[in-house]
Amino acid sequence: MSTSELSPQLAPELPAPPQIAPELSPDVAPPIIVRPDGDNRPFRTAPRSWHVAKRGMDVVLGGAVLVGLAPLIAVASAAIAIVSRGSPFFWQERVGENGRRFRMWKLRTMVDGAHLEHGEMLQFNEVDGPVLKIRNDPRLHRLGKFLRRTSIDELPNLFNVVRGDMSLVGPRPPLPSEVDHYDSFARRRLLVKPGITCLWQISGRSSLSFETWMRLDNRYIETWSPLGDLAILLKTLPAVIGGKGAH
Repeated sequence: MSTSELSPQLAPELPAPPQIAPELSPDVAPPIIVRPDGDNRPFRTAPRSWHVAKRGMDVVLGGAVLVGLAPLIAVASAAIAIVSRGSPFFWQERVGENGRRFRMWKLRTMVDGAHLEHGEMLQFNEVDGPVLKIRNDPRLHRLGKFLRRTSIDELPNLFNVVRGDMSLVGPRPPLPSEVDHYDSFARRRLLVKPGITCLWQISGRSSLSFETWMRLDNRYIETWSPLGDLAILLKTLPAVIGGKGAH
């Protein structure tokens, strides 16, 4: 069922009550709430103390992990420089909270200049929705697949977390070209700060449909809490080791 079918018809005089989206698989997520009038505001306003705790966790834990994993980032960047010409680091414009654009840093997994071939690669896309995912992308350099499967390529995202562009936990930041194709339901994921990991990452990543991905992000928006973020972080490492849906 498409996301456009989630909003019920409004009664002539009385507004319809909020609708519960159809249940997802028990191992993915419980249902989420969708506003019948298309309003993109969350139903719940999180306490200010939660936001302070979330930012504190981003700075303290994110900074500590960044420092602790700096040697791994250095080794990975040196290895990339050996197998592929060009800078081992790669930045890309992404869309963050409330539509604010920022530069997201990653370790480069593709050959230098691969982003220029984005349009040509759309015909090989293996997922639905306005995203491009190719399991055996021919643009990957020799270490690219390994870096993606282990998520080592995303470690420089920690720099964005400490800066405040991102959070440790939150919906993954989309490309501007992807946001251009979002409906109102998908755009709700821009109501919160994007993150390195979220429910999508621990539920199967690219093996899930785009609609399920959006439902998971919307569920996070409606239910997040500092303790919930910690639970997601604890589940992220096993998900990364398992490598399910990572490509």
